[in-house]
Amino acid sequence: MYEGKFFESFSILEDRREQGKVLHKLLDIVFIVIAAVICGCNEWKDIKLWMDMELNQLWLRKYIRLQNGLPSLSTIGRLFNIINPKQFEKCFSLWMGQAIELDDYDIISIDGKTSRGSIDEESRGIHIVSAICRSHSLVIGQVKTNEKSNEITAIPDLLDMLVIKGCTVTIDAMGCQKKIVEKIVNGCKADYVLNVKANQESLLNDIVEHFQNHEMVNKRENLNIAHQLTKNKKDPIGDSSLSMLRTIEKGHGRIESRTYYYSQDIQWMLDARKEWIGLKGVGMVLREVEVGNNKSSEYAYFIGSVNTVKQMEKAVRNHWQVESFHWSLDVTYRDDANKTRKGYAPQNLALIKRIAFNVAKKDTTVRPKESMKGKRFVASMDFKYRDHLIKINFM
Repeated sequence: MYEGKFFESFSILEDRREQGKVLHKLLDIVFIVIAAVICGCNEWKDIKLWMDMELNQLWLRKYIRLQNGLPSLSTIGRLFNIINPKQFEKCFSLWMGQAIELDDYDIISIDGKTSRGSIDEESRGIHIVSAICRSHSLVIGQVKTNEKSNEITAIPDLLDMLVIKGCTVTIDAMGCQKKIVEKIVNGCKADYVLNVKANQESLLNDIVEHFQNHEMVNKRENLNIAHQLTKNKKDPIGDSSLSMLRTIEKGHGRIESRTYYYSQDIQWMLDARKEWIGLKGVGMVLREVEVGNNKSSEYAYFIGSVNTVKQMEKAVRNHWQVESFHWSLDVTYRDDANKTRKGYAPQNLALIKRIAFNVAKKDTTVRPKESMKGKRFVASMDFKYRDHLIKINFM
C-alpha cells in the first residue's frame, strides 16, 4: 500500500523489534507520529489523544492499512526508543534529496541547537546540528552530538549526507576548521563562507590587521557617497582587491545598517592559502544599530571561497536568519519544553519535529501567508488541507 517518496526513502529503516511479537508495522507508526505532529501535537500524550479520534483513524487508513488496529502509546514509545537515529537521519536526508531541488548557488546554513528539555542531572541534553536550505527554508539533514563542543566532529558526518554541489555552506565559528573546509570543497564540491573568531586566533588577527590597514576601509566617507549614488540597491563598489556593499533596514524605531567588505587580495596569506582549501577571500561585516539616541556597532570576520561581495553578503545574511528556524522549533513545536529522555526517543522526536516543520513550510500555494502555528491548526481541522500537505511532501 505504501506509495510515494517518503515511504520509499524510509523503507530502508531497520526494524529492531523482536519480529515474532510485532503487530504494527514500523512505517505505520512513524507515519502516525509525523501526521499527529503536523496537526499540532508536541508530546506523546497529545499524539495518543489525536490518534484515538475516530475521524483521524479514518483519515490515516487512506495512507496506511493498520491491519491490527492502532498501536498503544507504550508501543510507540518503545519503538522510538530503539529506532537507530543515524539510520533515521539518513532516511530523512534521502527523502529531502528527492523532495526538493536546490537552486544554483543555494545557501546551506549549518547550525546547532540544544533541546533544553532533555537536560537533567546526568546529561547536558541532546545537541542537534541541522542543515537548512535557504531557498526553500527547509531542513535537509541533521545529526546529533552529545554537546555543542562536538559539533566539529558531527559536521563532517552531516556533510556526508548532503548532495549540495554548487551550493555555498555557511557555518558559525565553531565550524571554521580546516578539515571541514576540505570536506566542503573536495567532498561536497561546494563553496563556503565561514565565521572566524578566537578559536582561529592567528587567522583572525591576520584578517583584522588586513582590514585595519586597508585605505578604502579607513575612508568611510567614500562609502557614504557610494550609498547615496546607489540608493541602497546593494550595488557593490571597489576594485579587484576590495569590494564593499551596504544595506539599511528601518522599522519600529530601529535603523540597522550592515557594511560588507570582501577582499581577494590575499597573496600575502601564504600559510592560510595552503591550509584552507579553496580560499579566495576574507570578509568583514560592520553592523551598526540605532534605536532612538542609542547607537551600537560590532564587527564580524569571515573567510570564503566565493568570488564576489554579493555572494558573501547573501551567505552571511541568510546564515543570520537561521535563528528564526530555532525560534519556530521552540515556540511552535515546544522543542525546549519536551522532556523526553529515554533511549533514542529524544533524538528521533527532534527529527520528527523537523519533518513536520518542513511539511508545513513547503506549502507555498494554499496558505502561503499563514503562520506555522496556523498551518498546524488548519491541518488538525481541515482534512482537505491535511491531504494537500501529504501530497506535496510525501508523494
